[in-house]
Amino acid sequence: MPITLTTFTAQKVWEGCTWSVPSVDELANAIAIIAVGQALHVANILHSAGLAAKPSTKGAVKGAIKLLTSSGNIAHRDGWMFQVMSWLAAQVRTPGSLMNTPHMIHAHKGLDGLQVSIDGTGKVTAVILFEDKATKNPRSMVLNKVWPEFTEFETGENEHLIAAEVTLLLKGAGHSNPQQAVTEIMWEQVRRYRLSITDEQSTEKSHAKLFKGYEKTIPGGIERRRAEVFEVKGLRKWMDDLAKLTIKKAEALATTD
Repeated sequence: MPITLTTFTAQKVWEGCTWSVPSVDELANAIAIIAVGQALHVANILHSAGLAAKPSTKGAVKGAIKLLTSSGNIAHRDGWMFQVMSWLAAQVRTPGSLMNTPHMIHAHKGLDGLQVSIDGTGKVTAVILFEDKATKNPRSMVLNKVWPEFTEFETGENEHLIAAEVTLLLKGAGHSNPQQAVTEIMWEQVRRYRLSITDEQSTEKSHAKLFKGYEKTIPGGIERRRAEVFEVKGLRKWMDDLAKLTIKKAEALATTD
């Protein structure tokens, strides 16, 4: 498994987990497969023994290497890889859940990720909005970027963007009437949030400081507030080493024209 999750136990106002990477090699392999455009195949690999990466074209590998290379702002490359890690963590936690695949562009403007739950009648019961931040200054990022973005979603300012993405997700999953399902959504009841962020430590004390104010920004039941931490020291070097290994994995997939 490229990422494992350890559930928070002490917090009472949000739920979440700490990520760890038991095998950087496995993680690099998973990111490489996603980078060449095979995210759905990675989801199958995570939950089915014996599956391996499919061969890819040289053009797809070239595009993957571009994603894994800094384009002038190293934070953009690292941010993309962290979004992929977030998607992998969500797949591990909720196998087979309905969620969009990682964006295939650096610094994508929009939702970092989206997960939708539906009941047996096709009614949308939860819309989980992802914010993924690979940063050396986590508390500052939370205060100045994440809470304001969550507030915009809470006030309904960007509801049209969410509605459009939920519609596409439901349609892709074969929902019988995705547009009607979105029209019937009670947004105040279904909106939930998932913040994934890097930090040098992941302890009860660090969580209390890092996520302070979450319940004020997003009021309501604890299920509305999810917090996840990837504990990593030397973030930029760690990400750079991961990118170099992932490029090698991607290059090994180029077996066709």
